[in-house]
Amino acid sequence: MIRSYGTQFQRFVLSNITCNTSNKELAILCDSENFTYLCLIMVTVTEKAKNQITRLMSDGRMGEDYHLRVAVTSGGCSGLSYNLDFDNKNNEGDLVFEDKGVKIAVDKKSLLYVAGTELDFSDGLNGKGFQFKNPNATRTCSCGESFAV
Repeated sequence: MIRSYGTQFQRFVLSNITCNTSNKELAILCDSENFTYLCLIMVTVTEKAKNQITRLMSDGRMGEDYHLRVAVTSGGCSGLSYNLDFDNKNNEGDLVFEDKGVKIAVDKKSLLYVAGTELDFSDGLNGKGFQFKNPNATRTCSCGESFAV
């Protein structure tokens, strides 16, 4: 049973659990065992990021089964670092969703750190590549690749 708030829906899969929610809004899902889960869109992408991801996947000859994997690892100047990769496997407990046609997978450990994050891409003379706009970060290093919460 799904109770939702809003009219435009995104599809989420957490292991064998699926829920639908509109961008930046909550939905309540009760699975077959009556456990309740709150689902929130975890990572969004800007149009520039979407275009760059699509180009990289095309250049790498990656099929429709590939998605962007966003992870958080220990390390970096501020204590935590972002990790972006392409993957064609869904691991147990992954949250897999889609924004602007880009499939994104986030592992359980990283979910708490990236909730509400927007992935952008900056090019040009001073471009830094992919940039994370993370509302959970209390500080970031000057390179923008590590953060603290």
